[in-house]
Amino acid sequence: MSYNAVGVLLAAGESSRMGKPKALLPWRGTTLVEYQMNSLLRGGCDKVIVVTGKYDVEMAPLLKDREGVIRAYNPKFLEGKTTSIKAGIWEVPDGVHSIVLLAVDQPRPAWVIEKVLKVHTDFGAHITSPGFDGHGGHPLIFDAGLRADLANISEETEGVRAIFKKPDVDHHRVKFDSAIVRLDINTPEAYENALAAYAELARPNG
Repeated sequence: MSYNAVGVLLAAGESSRMGKPKALLPWRGTTLVEYQMNSLLRGGCDKVIVVTGKYDVEMAPLLKDREGVIRAYNPKFLEGKTTSIKAGIWEVPDGVHSIVLLAVDQPRPAWVIEKVLKVHTDFGAHITSPGFDGHGGHPLIFDAGLRADLANISEETEGVRAIFKKPDVDHHRVKFDSAIVRLDINTPEAYENALAAYAELARPNG
């Protein structure tokens, strides 16, 4: 199933709290970055742009010659996440309907991406995101019409939050019954907990 969408996977960070590159952590029989690439492709993205930074050299062999995968190095990764988003947006091809934004430390099974992407396509909002228990989650899906807005975000104006706050932008939140849409791995402890809980968390449900 394809939704004329491109995934932008943010994997440029220093992983300072983890102490080693998060993108290369073992995950479900592969690495975290490869798991996320596969989920985005299986979830409906035609291509996945993987934004690298501090660990570009270590990650490059995993991204080389992968069908549907584009590697985008962000030389400004130390200046914050917005620089990585912009580096990814720069590589988005023309003619795309939707842009799926996800960080490498937010592991999502393909069914989550597919569900949010399908609602985004059917509902027609400018931005679609998942939610659980009253809180927002990821991935964030943007209509390609917001590409210029995404290319102009900055750390000073709260990054993508500034786009959400625009009065003419319609945001639709898809309710989930699983905390999977909130999972974020920043520390060794969070990684161990996520490994233990993921099979249950990631099981498809409403």
